[in-house]
Amino acid sequence: MREVERMGIDMKRQNHNVPRWYRGFTLIELLVVIAIIALLLAILMPALSRVKKQARAVVCQASLRQWILVWKTYTDDNDGYFHIGLGGESQSGGSRWPVVMREHYKDLEMRTCPMAVKPLSEGGQTPFAAWGIFSDGNYGSYGFNEWLCNRVKSAGGQEDNYFRSVNNRPANNIPLFIDCYWYDVWAHSVDRPPEHEADTHSPGVNEMRRVCLNRHNAAVNSAFLDWSVRKVDLKELWTLRWHRNYNIRDSWTVAGGVQPNDWPEWMRGMKEY
Repeated sequence: MREVERMGIDMKRQNHNVPRWYRGFTLIELLVVIAIIALLLAILMPALSRVKKQARAVVCQASLRQWILVWKTYTDDNDGYFHIGLGGESQSGGSRWPVVMREHYKDLEMRTCPMAVKPLSEGGQTPFAAWGIFSDGNYGSYGFNEWLCNRVKSAGGQEDNYFRSVNNRPANNIPLFIDCYWYDVWAHSVDRPPEHEADTHSPGVNEMRRVCLNRHNAAVNSAFLDWSVRKVDLKELWTLRWHRNYNIRDSWTVAGGVQPNDWPEWMRGMKEY
């Protein structure tokens, strides 16, 4: 018995002589360290998320700059004119830009904004959904301003709305290629905004909803007819010159008398235009 007691005393003396760093942490010290790490993560995660979204916005704009080169090459080869185009809900036909422009680009990833790479057919959800995949394999998350198409006849008697070529002004306010729910868009100044952030577009009506997408912090990215790229705030969409007779001072603009409460609730805190 005494021998056992002596051994216990000797072990305590040995432990007492062992340096603290060698003996490791106590349970309380470990809990304190874990709590500090958790606190730091809680502080850093939102900042990291913002940085990640900003990086994706930069990549999106870089893709649109590549598309500018594609569209400029095409129009240069066609005396400044755009393609005839094929709109509506058609998922086939050789006049759609994904088909017409296919020989002018090689990188399929440039068809999608990095915030919207999952196609609708695979469960993608608005506003972070790509359109497609269609039967011919086409998909993407950018849309063409259909009013730029080279058309001399149009259903509904809107022939005078089409720009047809690059020779239009003010080119820096005419959308060319933009974050979009569908592969094209016919926007009108009287189009109503989506009632909810996740609303899908209604075929043939209120097509501004196709581009009024909260993909980049209350904004979308767009290429313009002057071959520039910039971010466009969602309410600013109604002030762009979408077609030749578009009213940039209509009812959904400050100049047209829109009030903050006129907007759907999810858009009311956004910057007015």
